[in-house]
Amino acid sequence: MFMMSNAMEIFYSIAMFTTLLFLLSKHLLRQKPSQSPPSPPSLPIIGHLHLLKKPFHRSLAHLAKQYGPVMFLRYGSRPVLVVSSTSTIQQCMTTNDLAFGNRPHLTVGAYLGYNYSSIIWSNIGDHWRNLRRIITVELFSTSRLQMFLSLRVEEIHYMIQQLLLKANSDYDNFTRVEFKAVFFELMLNIMMRTIAGKRYCGEDVEKTEEARRFHHVVSETMYLMGASNLGDFLPLFRWFDFQGLEKRIKDTHIERDSLLQGLIDEHRETANKFSAFSTKDGEKKKTIINVLLELQEKEPKSYSDEIIKGIISNLLTAGTDTSSGTMDWAFSLLLNHPRVLKKAKDEIDAQVGKQRLLSESDLANLPYLQSIVNETLRLYPTGPIVIHESAQDCAVDGFEVRAGTMLLMNVWALQRDPKVWDEPNEFRPERFEGSEWDKGGFRLVPFGSGRRRCPGEGMAMRVIGLTLGLLVQCFDWEREGEEMVDMSEGLGLTLPRAKPLVAMCRPRLAMKNVLSEQI
Repeated sequence: MFMMSNAMEIFYSIAMFTTLLFLLSKHLLRQKPSQSPPSPPSLPIIGHLHLLKKPFHRSLAHLAKQYGPVMFLRYGSRPVLVVSSTSTIQQCMTTNDLAFGNRPHLTVGAYLGYNYSSIIWSNIGDHWRNLRRIITVELFSTSRLQMFLSLRVEEIHYMIQQLLLKANSDYDNFTRVEFKAVFFELMLNIMMRTIAGKRYCGEDVEKTEEARRFHHVVSETMYLMGASNLGDFLPLFRWFDFQGLEKRIKDTHIERDSLLQGLIDEHRETANKFSAFSTKDGEKKKTIINVLLELQEKEPKSYSDEIIKGIISNLLTAGTDTSSGTMDWAFSLLLNHPRVLKKAKDEIDAQVGKQRLLSESDLANLPYLQSIVNETLRLYPTGPIVIHESAQDCAVDGFEVRAGTMLLMNVWALQRDPKVWDEPNEFRPERFEGSEWDKGGFRLVPFGSGRRRCPGEGMAMRVIGLTLGLLVQCFDWEREGEEMVDMSEGLGLTLPRAKPLVAMCRPRLAMKNVLSEQI
């Protein structure tokens, strides 16, 4: 009887809460400003959540065709503004850059963003500006990027070595290569060696428990960052965690925090013996953790262990899945367009030759290779939906936007807008040749713009360009069969491929001497 009574009390509590939430939602809906943007019909309590389909960016683009480039939605209790045109996104990233400078407080940011204190999740203010300065000046400045050049080259050359081994150095026949984790492991090695001086992937790397845990944590973090937690929009769901996402987020945070703290403690304990990592040529260089711990000694409050862990976690999040995903898409596009692949190879042969390997300094003289990267980022931006939140009342295209409104900028839709791009769904790197293409302003914004523009853009473009260039220079490539490579989009924050990439690879005979001598 007691259990039945208890169950009835819970039932009535839920019913009363739902009723109150329904009345509150009706009240909030009536409170929309008279100059609010067009909005689809909504449902009580859940608002427009029922209209969202996967993939998310395509769902929003479909709605925008019906209701316009500025659209108001309500995700449960959260007001949402969706913008998807060149002019509206430009307003949000320039005129209203400060007004839309905040991030929404979502559950994932509370845990994986160290209570919204990391640069990805923190609101605009003194703390955010200090973090931005640290990352821009101390970690991604031109001098820092140059300092880590030999490390990047080593890891990309190591990837080429592994492909040669896979092909058994057979210059006559093609070998099947699965790219399921090739680019991801490349980026994870680059980032972890830059951060902590350690490699976690490769045939010559012992599969330690620490390496396995880092693999898991990075992959799990990217999944959770892109997952839709209904508890963030419907408070009732937060009570019960029906999806199990909050528990998963907490568990990932605990494991990741332990791993990152271990790296910091290791560097601190061995500071007198080990203060740098070694490159292949024996040169000693400071890791990012070394740099941050030195700053901590000077300003302990500004560089607490928690702040350092937040910076490291942001670097891992922003530096692995994003760049590896872009390389995945770029190589898939090249396999489906042999003409483009041949043109890129001809450019490299003309500018670099066949007597040495392409280097990072050559990239400035390879405009067509750069056009391939730009066209890939246009078609498959690493962040198809950019999420901000309004810190104050403002206006977009004459429509009123209240403070606390979540902003969704559909970069994917913008970069495929037929009003802006000729044949927008076609892969045509030639559209980026010359200087005419960028006269339209905000036509290509894969790294964002304004205050929250990605500070790692310079490093990403270097790694992507050099990796793709060396793959084209060193190997001949074909599709596995007559069928085109499947370009289906998977689900996730960074627009992954739905199916792992597979290709046929053969070392180039013209590069035989160079490959055997220099790698």
